[in-house]
Amino acid sequence: MINLKFMGAAALLALLPLSNSCQLNETLKGTIPGGASSGSTPNTAALLTGVYIAMRNPFQGATNVFALSEVSTDERIMPTRAGDWDDNGVWRELHLQNWTADNTQILGTFNGLNGVVFSGTDILQYSPTTQQAAEARFLRAYAMYWELDLFDQVPYRDPAEDVTKLARVRKGTDALNYIISEVQAVLPNLPDVINQTTFSTSTKDAARGLLMKCFLNKGVYANRVAPTFDPADMNQVITLADQIINSGRYKFAANYFDNFCPNNGILGTENIHTEINVGGTSSGPMRDTWLFVSHYNMNPSGYNGPCASSDLYNLFEPQDLRRGQVYRYAGGPTNPSNKVNVGLLTGQQYSLTSLKKKGGDSLLFDRRGNPLAFTSAVNIIEPGNNLEVTGIRPIKYPPDFPNSSSALTDNDMVHLRLPDVLLMKAEAILRGGTATSAGSYGSTPLALVNSIRTNPSRGASALASVDLTALLAERSRELYMESWRRQDMIRFGTFLKPFQAKASTSDPKYLIYPIPNQQLAVNSNLTQNPGY
Repeated sequence: MINLKFMGAAALLALLPLSNSCQLNETLKGTIPGGASSGSTPNTAALLTGVYIAMRNPFQGATNVFALSEVSTDERIMPTRAGDWDDNGVWRELHLQNWTADNTQILGTFNGLNGVVFSGTDILQYSPTTQQAAEARFLRAYAMYWELDLFDQVPYRDPAEDVTKLARVRKGTDALNYIISEVQAVLPNLPDVINQTTFSTSTKDAARGLLMKCFLNKGVYANRVAPTFDPADMNQVITLADQIINSGRYKFAANYFDNFCPNNGILGTENIHTEINVGGTSSGPMRDTWLFVSHYNMNPSGYNGPCASSDLYNLFEPQDLRRGQVYRYAGGPTNPSNKVNVGLLTGQQYSLTSLKKKGGDSLLFDRRGNPLAFTSAVNIIEPGNNLEVTGIRPIKYPPDFPNSSSALTDNDMVHLRLPDVLLMKAEAILRGGTATSAGSYGSTPLALVNSIRTNPSRGASALASVDLTALLAERSRELYMESWRRQDMIRFGTFLKPFQAKASTSDPKYLIYPIPNQQLAVNSNLTQNPGY
């Protein structure tokens, strides 16, 4: 555990996470000291590690930021399967966009992000090194960015500020301007490359990527209903993209799923910003990325819950390797029948570890003895006898088999990849920015998009043209289940529209999540967002 020796929990509610039903399961060697309040000299290296670990709960796995960013969109459905996955309707609320300020996933996300902001601020009062301070401030800015994106309000305190006083709040454009200024200030003092030994993933290019997101969405945070895009902001996006590209540090991975596999710290050559996990020792809830969707009889067995929409599946060409493939990786399953084991799983499923049944066939069956064959059709409430097989199952992170029993997996969580940089650059050009040439990817939106699609690791055909509609679809194909879909749909004006299992257009208030009622009760500086 992380031992924070500070004032009572009631005084810290506005910046510390409350209990959540899906808590981080990890083992850490030692505790993080409380600094001056414990009468000891603080270990700033350990405190910085604590900030990195605080990032895991809100961002990793299948809840919190992921849930708010994916379940609320046209990519992921969380059906209630008879008595399973009801959870007082929290998942249905997210997908149908009719949530309230009492939704536990909204509460867990707000609290988890505040926990990162708190720990990133706390270390600054103990004289960290210049690089340590830069990393802590970057991680804090990253959490603040997501609070802005999801809630439009960002609570904060200054280092060493009295925690019995209410946290102040920045909103909207003011919050964005602060985040941009923080990232720009610390960028020169961040390292050039990730350090796998110290967990340090706050690099200069990670900061550039965050700035790209800030400038690309700047008009959204000023007006989410009808955003506008200043060419000057788009040129900032393009300049930052070129800096990342011209660094020469990133290239397409040999296989698309190398970016997400247990050894993606080495094989994921597209990965720019990640969170490091150490299998069997220290890890966030990455196991949930596959356990939530896997059936009880699959390898590894799972919880038979969420699924991908047929809308997402149908975006892909049959030969597009991103949709699904037979993926062999170190420590992975033997897959004796050579069946698709990553991507969007549909149709009959097979054992990945042994040949059995049916005269050597490796068919899997549901608990009633029927063939386990996933269908594209799925309802938000599944009451029938087929409730175990409805829905396409997405497995973006190939399971870490050797560490599946410990739940401490080796898959590093991915925040930003090279293709996202290329797609953001293409979008910025389409929105009025000046085209430039960097690397070997071309200078037009069409060339940039096709550099991704036609790479052998994807195997998709080249597009004949690219407009904003085509670009949004390509972002879904490339980045599905990477927590960017809600943000993308809002920026492209499609978030409120009907999609699978959601039949009606939503009220514009759902472009921002409500401030959880528990937080409003303890901090009068927070105000409820309009319409809630």
